[in-house]
Amino acid sequence: MAVPEPPHKRQNFLGGFKLTLEHLGRPPVTRQYPEEKRPKQPRQHGRHVLNRYEDGMEKCIGCELCAGVCPADCIYVRGLDNPPDHPVSPGERYGYVYEINFLRCIHCDLCVEACPTEAITESKLMEFSFTNRNDAIYTKDELLVDDEGKPKHMPWEDWREGDDLHTSGWMRATSPSGSAAFEGQVQWSGELGFGSRAPEAGQSPDRDDASTGSRQLRDTLERHLRPTDMPAAKRGPRGAVGRMLEKAERFAPGAGKKHRAQRDVDYAEAVVAGNSERDAAGVSGATVVPTVTGDPGPAAEAGSS
Repeated sequence: MAVPEPPHKRQNFLGGFKLTLEHLGRPPVTRQYPEEKRPKQPRQHGRHVLNRYEDGMEKCIGCELCAGVCPADCIYVRGLDNPPDHPVSPGERYGYVYEINFLRCIHCDLCVEACPTEAITESKLMEFSFTNRNDAIYTKDELLVDDEGKPKHMPWEDWREGDDLHTSGWMRATSPSGSAAFEGQVQWSGELGFGSRAPEAGQSPDRDDASTGSRQLRDTLERHLRPTDMPAAKRGPRGAVGRMLEKAERFAPGAGKKHRAQRDVDYAEAVVAGNSERDAAGVSGATVVPTVTGDPGPAAEAGSS
């Protein structure tokens, strides 16, 4: 049997400090949470929402596929036939009972993938906790979006601007059968308050990261890349001076207030450019269907776009 060579003790001793010494010269990444939150990626999985069509009708058809595919068995759905005179959804049935137990949910998003009408999607909200077990069971009234297409805000949830945008963006990044001809094309219905969400281009050259919310890692983690991966303008003494100026600006008096104001301006510009996907003009003409509660029966007026 071959005997392994003994390790070099001096090399292992100094190698243990290598990572620590490398990070001593890097800028800090700490943020003043909860006053300041780190931007969330558009594909992040968070709290579920039930969407509506642009005319206000519910997308859920009560097929129970989401409950059947859930590996944690946290979804309970019961469908009911649509009233002929007052349908709730465009299909023959609608989701009369819809509950999600978030004490079991693992946010795998398999329910979103199984849904044939894209009725259930996940927002970017991850900061929510409960004081009792009953609050962790979200009913249909709490999951269904309101008359403007926004999720319902529960008292124990820390909603911030943008957490309801780009819900389950990764579902709009694929193409049928992997065909590149369909990449970047809209193949889904619009949503109340948002319209038709922009598709992700993937590897297509026609990328529109502004409309989909995607951010390149080279832009978000530029200061923490290896020197060989950094742009030429960020290397050497010039890059060191630039990082010092950024750090001084970040810790200057009133810098946090200034950055928050700038983010508000950026968001306002994004709304005008359509980045937020929420168009007030598109919502004004929509006929809203009220939430179905109580006994089954004529629960909502059929919307017409």
